[in-house]
Amino acid sequence: MTTSTLTNQQIRLAARPVGMPKPTDWKFASDPVRELADGEIAVKALYLSLDPAMRGWMNEGKSYIRPVAIDEVMRAGGIGRVVASKSPKFAVGDYVSGTIGVQQYWVGAAEDKAGAFYKVDPKMAPLPKYLNALGMPGMTAYFGLLDVGQPKPGETVVVSGAAGAVGQTVGQIAKHKGCRVVGIAGGKDKCDFVVNELGFDACIDYKNESVREGLKTHCPKGVDIYFDNVGGEILDHVLAKLAMKARIIICGAISQYNNTTPVQGPANYLSLLVNRARMEGIVVFDYADRYHLAAAEMAKWMKEGTFKTREDIVQGLEKFPETLLMLFEGKNFGKLILQVANDD
Repeated sequence: MTTSTLTNQQIRLAARPVGMPKPTDWKFASDPVRELADGEIAVKALYLSLDPAMRGWMNEGKSYIRPVAIDEVMRAGGIGRVVASKSPKFAVGDYVSGTIGVQQYWVGAAEDKAGAFYKVDPKMAPLPKYLNALGMPGMTAYFGLLDVGQPKPGETVVVSGAAGAVGQTVGQIAKHKGCRVVGIAGGKDKCDFVVNELGFDACIDYKNESVREGLKTHCPKGVDIYFDNVGGEILDHVLAKLAMKARIIICGAISQYNNTTPVQGPANYLSLLVNRARMEGIVVFDYADRYHLAAAEMAKWMKEGTFKTREDIVQGLEKFPETLLMLFEGKNFGKLILQVANDD
């Protein structure tokens, strides 16, 4: 097809947010899609992944990945379909996953390292699953729990953000590895979901009950592994209940991302000393060369019916600014995905 007939709607970062992102932090742009050079592809975005990490990408300063520049298309992983190709790597019609950005079309070199596109098979799993358990959240959960946490059968695993994309996967992997799993989530519906649908042993509703008391009830022998997605007070509560030689995986701290004051650090950190415990961060990109191994194992569990995922899909590129806020308001139920276009 001739890409010059296409118009690309984009959402760019207009200003660095202070606290919660607001509408004026975004700029809507429209540009024609240029013709391809040799070795390039054009990808039509179908689904975009909305993740808590996006909030950190908007800030200036050193991190594990460079910040999104002002007036740059907002970074986002996604699933799309190749609509034009001048590369032997991808053919028109191939479905791919990569860093598409918050826009309708991505154009660039098929081998572009920032895009990092690879083929996905819609016959193996529905496309949104590749942004959930078979995508970055699933890889984060898999390698964070298994490589950093090193669970052993019979251990107690606690995971915060249990109904979210990473949390729901952590809990199910832990169950497959023979652990007792206690989730922490906000609201009865989410807690019922992780226990009744995902098979967690228990769930503490932080919005309606005491996390401290819930941990006493459901973790009488202490917490062997804590997979932390939220930081803040909940991290402190878990630190107070560590078992000897406990492992804490620091994946995220969503309770702190929109602070206008300094990030709240753990007050109970001396529990690490007392219990000879360790705390270690997980950045999923470190495991890129092993993604296929994790995806294969989780896809097998899905096929066997012993592993479930839930996606919360919102329609429309123009809804990105308000949809992103759902992550920080606890309004999403499952992996939050923005559907940009139908597959036609």
